[in-house]
Amino acid sequence: MLTPNSEPNKKTKTMRDLQKLSRDVARELARLYSTMSHEDLDELESLLIPMKFKKNQLILGEGEICENFYYIHKGLIRQFYVKNGKEVTEHLGVEGGMIYCIESLFKEEPTRLQIESLEQSILFAIPKKKLEIVAMHNQNIQILYRKILERSLINSQVHADLVRFETAQDRYKRFFKMHPQVSLRAPLVYIASYLQMTPETLSRVRAVTLID
Repeated sequence: MLTPNSEPNKKTKTMRDLQKLSRDVARELARLYSTMSHEDLDELESLLIPMKFKKNQLILGEGEICENFYYIHKGLIRQFYVKNGKEVTEHLGVEGGMIYCIESLFKEEPTRLQIESLEQSILFAIPKKKLEIVAMHNQNIQILYRKILERSLINSQVHADLVRFETAQDRYKRFFKMHPQVSLRAPLVYIASYLQMTPETLSRVRAVTLID
């Protein structure tokens, strides 16, 4: 039998469970970006803010200021913008990925980009300002910070080169090789938008690729 306090108690338990994940996520980040001592992990863990999102829930809206790096612990996330009334997919990320609006984050200005969850998702926000303060006296956190930015720049360059120089078929093949989980889980319309082709072209390319 449900009591009036059942729902709040359930939410409190969910948040406690998410907080327990913070140490594991700190270790995941250390494995991906840097080598850390127990003390380093303590500092990194203290920065992490667990967040849970429903499917198709907006994480960051147009006009808001992005203040965090978002580490994807679970789920599928899309970054997009609206141009001439049409949504254009800028980025797709799954577990182990990081997503944020870099211009808004560093200029502290409203963003034109939006971020939404395409599946039920668990993210861990890392506030940029707090990360920078810790990085000033912790070399390993500083390395983590730098490598997060390096990976973002490399991914942006790879995507730009992909749509500039590759044929539609090669574009999809390379995307599938680099991001197999995204390829299998994301709706085709978003993948097509990310690869700058129509959904019809993507369907034909996928059919040929499967035959090959």
